[in-house]
Amino acid sequence: MRNLGFAVLFFLLQFTVQAQYKVGDVATDFRLKNIDNTSVSLSDFKEAKGFIVVFTCNHCPYAKAYENRIIALDKQFKKAGYPVIAINPNDPEVQPEDGFEEMKIRAKEKGFTFPYLLDEGQKIFPQYGALKTPHVYLLQKQAKGNVVKYIGAIDDNYEKENEVSVKYVENAVNALLQDKAIETENTLAIGCTIKVKK
Repeated sequence: MRNLGFAVLFFLLQFTVQAQYKVGDVATDFRLKNIDNTSVSLSDFKEAKGFIVVFTCNHCPYAKAYENRIIALDKQFKKAGYPVIAINPNDPEVQPEDGFEEMKIRAKEKGFTFPYLLDEGQKIFPQYGALKTPHVYLLQKQAKGNVVKYIGAIDDNYEKENEVSVKYVENAVNALLQDKAIETENTLAIGCTIKVKK
């Protein structure tokens, strides 16, 4: 039993170590299945200057509250070179509402304008360090790869969009487009915990 305890502790420590992307780190690329049954990688977007990577899902009330704002971010910044890439990190066996077929239905209902990818096998969200849905990683293409420039929440009021006072992601992308420093590089992501098998 003691050896089992050490093994579990080692696994948890390993997960914690790899789950801590910081601003300035180079983010891993991926190739994940999109809701149109194609596979999508960041490397597919040759003209992009960077990406608004959002870990989100179908069922979470926080994620639902932000859906229209995520669509608006994509419409605002896609042409400027920063498209939204949405990734569902949840295990559908734990949360059936977040299954692949359900993702297709939700995307159609809401009119998603961006890829909505399934983190099949849950291999990508631990590499990024995502903990909540939604959780944003703003990446900027540089010679060394996709560099993390902002991590956290979309804005400062998930409940009431009309009472938002600070638009963290919008401000960060605009700063990058203007070659300015990002004023707030990290915020606390507010949302549902990512669903994994116990």
